[in-house]
Amino acid sequence: MTYRIKRDDGENDEITSQSFENYNDAYDLLERLYMDICCSDADYDDRPYYEIFEVKN
Repeated sequence: MTYRIKRDDGENDEITSQSFENYNDAYDLLERLYMDICCSDADYDDRPYYEIFEVKN
């Protein structure tokens, strides 16, 4: 199976251009991206929302 990450706003960037062999690899990338955000001081409007999906062949 192959997994990709898409942005909620439909835009493409360096994250959406990657493919992953498993869900965990995609999740780990997003976790590294968001690990520096603290819930109390996060401005989520400044960051895109990403979703992991399975590519159907």
